[in-house]
Amino acid sequence: MEPLKHECGVAMVRLLKPLEHYQRKYGTWMWGLNKLYLMMEKQHNRGQEGAGLACVKMRAAPGEEFMFRERALGVNAIKEIFASVHQNLRDIPAAELNDAEHASRFFPYAGELYMGHLRYSTTGKSGLSYVHPFLRRNNWRARNLCICANFNMTNVEEIFGSIAVKGQHPRMISDTYLLLEQLGHRLDRESERLFAEAVAGGLHDADITRYIEDHIDLSNMLSQSAPVWDGGYVLCGVTGSGEMFCMRDPWGIRPAFWYKDGEVFAMASERPVLQTTFNIEADDIHEVAPGEAIFVNRRGELSRRQIIGPRTYAPCSFERVYFSRGSDKDIYRERKELGRSLVGPIIKALDGDINNAVFSYIPNTAEVAFYGMVQGLNEFLNDRKAKEICRWGGHLPAEKVNEILSRRIRTEKVAIKDIKLRTFISEGNTRNDLAAHVYDITYGSLRPGVDSLVVIDDSIVRGTTLRESIIRILDRLHPKRIVIVSSSPQVRYPDYYGIDMSRMEEFIAFRAAVALAEDRGLAHVITDIYEKCKAQVALPKESMVNHVTALYDLFTDDEISAKIVEMLKPDDVCADVRIVYQSIEGLHRSCPGHPGDWYFSGRYPTPGGVKRINEAYINYIEEIYFKK
Repeated sequence: MEPLKHECGVAMVRLLKPLEHYQRKYGTWMWGLNKLYLMMEKQHNRGQEGAGLACVKMRAAPGEEFMFRERALGVNAIKEIFASVHQNLRDIPAAELNDAEHASRFFPYAGELYMGHLRYSTTGKSGLSYVHPFLRRNNWRARNLCICANFNMTNVEEIFGSIAVKGQHPRMISDTYLLLEQLGHRLDRESERLFAEAVAGGLHDADITRYIEDHIDLSNMLSQSAPVWDGGYVLCGVTGSGEMFCMRDPWGIRPAFWYKDGEVFAMASERPVLQTTFNIEADDIHEVAPGEAIFVNRRGELSRRQIIGPRTYAPCSFERVYFSRGSDKDIYRERKELGRSLVGPIIKALDGDINNAVFSYIPNTAEVAFYGMVQGLNEFLNDRKAKEICRWGGHLPAEKVNEILSRRIRTEKVAIKDIKLRTFISEGNTRNDLAAHVYDITYGSLRPGVDSLVVIDDSIVRGTTLRESIIRILDRLHPKRIVIVSSSPQVRYPDYYGIDMSRMEEFIAFRAAVALAEDRGLAHVITDIYEKCKAQVALPKESMVNHVTALYDLFTDDEISAKIVEMLKPDDVCADVRIVYQSIEGLHRSCPGHPGDWYFSGRYPTPGGVKRINEAYINYIEEIYFKK
């Protein structure tokens, strides 16, 4: 109901044959560029604030450009950057354009290495200067570095300090910029090491350059840089001499997958992207292991290195619930199971009356969970039918048989997303009034005053859209009861590994817990937690504890859910409103391979996450709570 701006998307393509091969086989030397376009479009869900691409040409001669970059802002950024690339080729005669060998020398973006990025801001910063890829230039090809990433670092100040202590003077404190400078420094040192080695071996002039380009080892660059990083990341990069790499964080928080055959190496944030783009099976694709880096050198040879030993395994469960596209075979199955596992709590919220209930979903990524919910409800209903038949023994009249067998789970599409609010509509009252009309309903889909309406969504985070729009709109159907179902647990804690959720007051579950504490005379617990957080500010992040969990420990999940309903239900809504959340246990049963649940449990996998929740709680108390 409330789209989250979330993890960015990355894509890489490394052609392993000369461009002439793709011209002969596929009719165009742009085959690799076209594959990058498809991979980026297939990940459009991961970033709609901006996009960028980079290209390296390995055949360029001195004096000719060998690294290219294009970036754009907005939801149409992918189309804009590729339109710009093709604009450069528009006036070239067809015969010349189809000469792949000529193109590889002289045409922009006619290269062998491609890298793409889709951006969602995770820091609130916007503008073209924040759009990846980031590029560091040098006259020596091997020292040119271009990076992009799906990431957020929790310890930017610490990374800054590790650079500044060496004497560097970074011009801004931004995680991407700092990583570029940190990696660039290590790349320079690696080049200098090889330069000294070449000179000691009796080489001169361009032979030294060729020696450096043939022997450069990017694992040295990463192993000297990555140990200080705290956060979730998939970092991708290319050098001007034709080296390519990608690395995943040692906790496995952010996802990355790769594929290689005789023609191409490719990497993407999601597995189905590779399946569709290259028409391959899931078993052909490999997942980058936590702490692992994949390298493809300038000769096209692949190698894998464990840069950092694996830490506590914590791949993001929200990737499975919401962020990744549901076309992945495992994610599809898991989302269905998330819906199916909620049948018991839904039946309870309906007081057992499923005969007078209509089931639907809010039209977004909850559709797959809806299918699983309906499957589970049908299983429940079939079990109920079987038990009723057994109670009659062998004396069941035909009309009773028909009555029992005719019972069905009733599903309707009751909510339709009708309009999208434009960003220029920002004035509070105007925006709230229009927000109430973002969704429309299918009139006549319920029996007024008789049917209960159950709608499933993938998550309830802030509650704003529920309060301002959804509940009121659904109430127009005059249901006896509205049951809002979340296929994920209560989102209680900020994320610091790539999503725009960083302030405590954003979460309706947190606000409900604070309100409950006040209602029950437990406000002192709120300030006690604050004092404990303040007491550990000066501690190393590795020694910090998440004390905020003590607030939630005061109440049951049902108590917090009931308070959320009280806070979100508008006064003019007639229907009884209830909210059903997934349990954390149900989440892990449904998504067993992704135990990263810090959004729901507060179990941050990295010390930096604990430090940031400490800071967030202190900020909330000082900026919001004490001013109430």
